[in-house]
Amino acid sequence: MENIVGYRIKSARKLKGLSLQNVADELGVSKQMVSKYENGVSIPPSSKLLSLSKLFDQKVDYFFRSFKIELGEVNFRKKSSFSAKKENSLKEQIKIKLENYLWIESVLGIDSSFNNIISNKTINSILDIEAVVLSLRNSWSIGVDPIYNIIQLLEDKEIKIIEIYDADDKFDGLATYIDNKYPVIVVNGNFPVERKRFTLLHELGHLLLQIPRCELAEEEKFCHRFASEFLLPRKMLINEFGGKRKHISFTELVSIQKKYGISIPAIIYRLVELGVLPKEYHKQFYKKINFNPSLKKTIYHSRFQTPEKSFRFKQLVYRALAQEDISMSKASSLLNKSIESIKENYALI
Repeated sequence: MENIVGYRIKSARKLKGLSLQNVADELGVSKQMVSKYENGVSIPPSSKLLSLSKLFDQKVDYFFRSFKIELGEVNFRKKSSFSAKKENSLKEQIKIKLENYLWIESVLGIDSSFNNIISNKTINSILDIEAVVLSLRNSWSIGVDPIYNIIQLLEDKEIKIIEIYDADDKFDGLATYIDNKYPVIVVNGNFPVERKRFTLLHELGHLLLQIPRCELAEEEKFCHRFASEFLLPRKMLINEFGGKRKHISFTELVSIQKKYGISIPAIIYRLVELGVLPKEYHKQFYKKINFNPSLKKTIYHSRFQTPEKSFRFKQLVYRALAQEDISMSKASSLLNKSIESIKENYALI
């Protein structure tokens, strides 16, 4: 029991980005005593656990949860300025959310095993991405049609989606495996919907693609191409825009943005990438919008109409509650909501 409590205290401390001394000052004990708590040498009395609960903004039962997971490799590759303390905080936040997710699935007897159906697809160059994406879309029975809700699609395919709302724009997203078995994608929930969709699919590329050994920058290009191809397949782009063009109208771009849920800059990039627009068009486009703030604001306006929210975990908690597999108090703890709030949203039909 002491090891579990210590593990939870250390995890919650990292989540909050606090030092041992910070916690010691709040509890009115020495830094050495907090270290003993974390290492399982000593267990805090109930009064200190209550203080820790308030400090870490966690329910008291959090400190006694025995269900633990191991994250796979987590690479915060997006922004070099992302601090180590913030990385550790996000890792702990992700672990807590995923532990709750997998625990509720185990309570409900749900087998969320995942099969990467393109694991046998060899990729020798970035040009191979198109065929791989088409194979995946066909296997998932979505052809080349626009996708209304990326999160729902991925969750239906047993990929865990975690949205983080207290991260700034230095964090885009990440992908990893839990216990070398369960795939998970974490995304910044504050993003405009088009950016969120692209990030989700970019991270899906990191999860599924068998990319040849290369530099990180090159790997990012593979995943960027994967996301672009998945959102707006070559066939549909050619159908929508025709052959080679010298110019594109704003009305055309807005129409495609609304239909496929991909940002206008990403559409421009895709058009240049596939040779519909000349190579110099991309630079001209950014030069034009960077010198015109009003146009830039209009270009980056979000227009795709979809919730792109993850509701599955919440749904599973209420399912377990309705089946009397968990108590109202446990549901409150899992969702980090008050019991009154849970009662308001809970009604048996």
